[in-house]
Amino acid sequence: MPTPASTSVASPAASATRRILGVEFFVGTIEEATERALAGGLVVAPSAPGLAVDLLRSEAYREALTTADLAITDSGYMVLLWRAITGERLPRHSGLKLIRAVLAREELKASGAIFWVMPSEQESARNLAWLRAQGFAVSEADTYVAPHYPPGPICDAALLARLAARRPRVVMLAIGGGVQERLGLGLRARLGYRPGILCLGAAIAFLTGGQANIPPWADRLMLGWLLRLLSGPRKFWRRYWDAIPLARILWRHRDRLPELRG
Repeated sequence: MPTPASTSVASPAASATRRILGVEFFVGTIEEATERALAGGLVVAPSAPGLAVDLLRSEAYREALTTADLAITDSGYMVLLWRAITGERLPRHSGLKLIRAVLAREELKASGAIFWVMPSEQESARNLAWLRAQGFAVSEADTYVAPHYPPGPICDAALLARLAARRPRVVMLAIGGGVQERLGLGLRARLGYRPGILCLGAAIAFLTGGQANIPPWADRLMLGWLLRLLSGPRKFWRRYWDAIPLARILWRHRDRLPELRG
């Protein structure tokens, strides 16, 4: 039986990042994370299922995570496992926490500041209505409904053309995990400028009512998964079942990137 990889652990304050499964996770404050996100580059918030499944199966997803300009500790399960294995307590910054911090910036309410990539026409309409009610000057021209993307690297010429014409400061990818990271990777490589490309998936849906309401206290206590599961057990049970192997993967590899499978 292979022995677990050794990991030298320093306090989070000693370094801006902590390498976990080959990904440099940011361990500073949410205020610092927000500034980094808005400075431009690819921002990812890997979920536990993403780390347990996609990281081992998708080369493009692996590249997105390992080359991201900012990776936040969205997975409470990962944070708890890391503490149990290494004894180190890391700050947990969810995608929901980050999107709240980003949307609190008044300058981003200006027309054209944020471009939204949505999963469906229905979600686009709901999200636009909510954003306008919050004072954002956002129109249909600031949104794009993503088509179905196949596995592997993603190059969406239509989306690239829209972004090149509008040049938003932030590109918010509100589509599914495992896909948005691959799309963000392609956008970063091909855009002629450097916006913040935020892969925050369903985070906006928690605010608009598209998914279960997760109040700040529940997010802080890492109970968002439970509220999500209770809101739609048939829809979400498989997601959390797929995350279970992360415990074994993290115990075995710790700071090292697991081998690609399949």
